[in-house]
Amino acid sequence: MPPKTLARGFCTAEFEGRTQRAQALMAQQGLAGMLLMSEPDVRYFSGFQTLFWQSPTRPWFLFVPATGKPIAVIPEIGAALMRQSWLDDIRTWSAPAPDDDGISLLTELLSPYAKAKARIGVMKGHETILRMPLGDWERLIMALPGLDIADTTGLVQGLRMVKSTAEIEKLSHICAIGSATFARVPEVMSQGMALEDVFRTFRREALAQGADDAPYVVGAADQGGYVDVISPPTRRPLQVGDVLMLDTGLTWDGYFCDFDRNWAIGRTDDAARRAYDVLWRATEAGIAAARPGNTCRDLFNAMSAVIAELDESGGDIGRLGHGLGMQLTEQPSHASFDTTVLTENMVLTIEPSLSYGNGLMMVHEENIVVGKDAATLLSTRAAPDLPVI
Repeated sequence: MPPKTLARGFCTAEFEGRTQRAQALMAQQGLAGMLLMSEPDVRYFSGFQTLFWQSPTRPWFLFVPATGKPIAVIPEIGAALMRQSWLDDIRTWSAPAPDDDGISLLTELLSPYAKAKARIGVMKGHETILRMPLGDWERLIMALPGLDIADTTGLVQGLRMVKSTAEIEKLSHICAIGSATFARVPEVMSQGMALEDVFRTFRREALAQGADDAPYVVGAADQGGYVDVISPPTRRPLQVGDVLMLDTGLTWDGYFCDFDRNWAIGRTDDAARRAYDVLWRATEAGIAAARPGNTCRDLFNAMSAVIAELDESGGDIGRLGHGLGMQLTEQPSHASFDTTVLTENMVLTIEPSLSYGNGLMMVHEENIVVGKDAATLLSTRAAPDLPVI
């Protein structure tokens, strides 16, 4: 079982450093501030962590000024928790209030910037959302004539791509928990178990191993392989000749692991063994290519070259891995279109996939951190041959 002595949360210096790095980049781009609205971005700069984000009823706002600490504009229900953070300026309203859900407070905060015709940033790009009603956003902008709204997607995502030592410790911890959970599968799963029960058993085991939650557990099982990896489980029992795959995103202290494992039930055939071997070697190629100076495209090409031994389409799922951290999937993407340059302390998934046989597919995934000269595994490496349960 993974050690349980790792401290939760971060020291104030962690948030000070994040904010100062953001403010240095903001200065380069002529930004007077940034308005953040989504859970991971608000948490990144404040440390505010709560499951209350699951409710769509209330919006939450964090403003990062050009200098000084961020300012929270949040529903009163979150005030006590936010006061435990490093922030001092916390402005609240009684929510929900559909006629004025924080808009007056935001207008008051941003009016001086509008009068100065200042430029502030919001997240507009890929993998971002406007986490407030569009009508409220339109009302806010109408109340702030002269305010210049810029896109800070690249700024924030660029900061979050590179992890601190403290973040890597948390990611390593949850990956160890995930590895320990996968190691238990041959002991707690067996022929005849319904796939629904496989999923439930896996979740229980993950919690027993020390995960805070198992919000993402997907997989499949069928004769010789599977046809997709995102469908809900059914009552179909595991049968001899099945290939079982489980993919999980477990969390600990707000950070995710994300990797999968494959097993054969009772026996396996040559096609499944061959697919597994190709993917295992493609994963090795991706890990070897994950070093500073290479691009995500380089990782994609390294894996694709091995996958092409069996499947020239490369599985056709768009990418072969991604960033990892406070979200199950983060930027960047290991894809032909992504030329993001890898740097030390990026945490990534290596996730090759391929198609084989009569419409079957297989996926293989590991979690790594990019080091000064080479990558280091955070997940325990899968067996080089398809394991049989």
